[in-house]
Amino acid sequence: MQKGFLSKKPYEPPSWTSHLSPIPSHTFTLGHFPTPIHKWNLPNLPEGTEVWIKRDDLSGMELSGNKARKLEFLMADVVSSGADCVITLGGMQSNHCRATAVAARCLNLDCHLIFRSPEDLEDKDPGLVGNLMLERLVGAHIYFVSVGDLEFFLNSMAIANSLKNKLEKEGRKPYIIPPGGSNSLGNWAYIEAIREIEQQVQNSEEAKFDDIVVACGSGGTCAGISLGSRLSSLKAKVHAFAVVGTTEYFYYSTQKLIDGLQSGLDSHEIVDITDVQGLGYAISTEEELQFIKEIAQATGIILDPVYSGKAAYGMFKDMASNPEKWRGRKVLFIHTGGLLGLYDRTEQIAPLVGECHKLEIDKSIPWQDLTGKLF
Repeated sequence: MQKGFLSKKPYEPPSWTSHLSPIPSHTFTLGHFPTPIHKWNLPNLPEGTEVWIKRDDLSGMELSGNKARKLEFLMADVVSSGADCVITLGGMQSNHCRATAVAARCLNLDCHLIFRSPEDLEDKDPGLVGNLMLERLVGAHIYFVSVGDLEFFLNSMAIANSLKNKLEKEGRKPYIIPPGGSNSLGNWAYIEAIREIEQQVQNSEEAKFDDIVVACGSGGTCAGISLGSRLSSLKAKVHAFAVVGTTEYFYYSTQKLIDGLQSGLDSHEIVDITDVQGLGYAISTEEELQFIKEIAQATGIILDPVYSGKAAYGMFKDMASNPEKWRGRKVLFIHTGGLLGLYDRTEQIAPLVGECHKLEIDKSIPWQDLTGKLF
């Protein structure tokens, strides 16, 4: 048995965060940590460059990836508040929304999910593809709004509050979790992850990392890693690859998140943010999916199309065009999970993978007939 799983416990922050405020009092154990770090044998790297991978895709809680870390802090606050349900928001295949729905059900709380709906699905049932299947299986209440990506995220709290007011009139006690679980409380998840990496580095014979690479979707993981790396002994340069919005927006949102902890730091000095959204949030090009397939076949690591796949693709392109920047560096890539999002790309992926073949069995091979002998 995993000691303390699904239980609330006091939180003791790293010593190097003593000046930050507010500091969480408790967490709720939802994931399986520490997640492993191992060398990632990627092809065609710059000379002397090593890439390692932090497997937060193995954090548990139904493939919840980086969201499991954030929810350990957020759900502890939900329980402490006396709420009987949670509200959160995201894109149609939001990993955060699915993780929140699963975590809420584990803690006997109702979950209300608000999705930004594409125009072609505005009046249709969204089906059971990918994350939607798990959300509907655990009984989450699902709602849709039809606005643009940026408008949805910029006005997310107003949208959530409209549902909160409705539920309160029905006698419920809702708690709003922002998109991606990204707020000052959620920041602690990846500050804590940096302490975990710091300990893993100290316990190994390998030299520490020069760079950390991560996808940036709502900003919380990026902010926590950047702040933690700067304050801890790691001091690795953080590269965040933004899969939605603009680099200016994420420097702003990262600044807002670290200001919420009174860090006194400048986001431009602790993270390098690059735009890799391509055709748009959760929209994949054939080249991106081809890259995901090639990495899977070369290394056995499955990347998701929305976050880790675009971040790794962006990293590879930058290594190819700026090899001197990465030459001889030891890089840690944070795999944030999101595997279920691939099931929303089956039509695009189908032409990229090999065909299945029928195996003709030679009739001369001795064959056992066990009819009537097994049951």
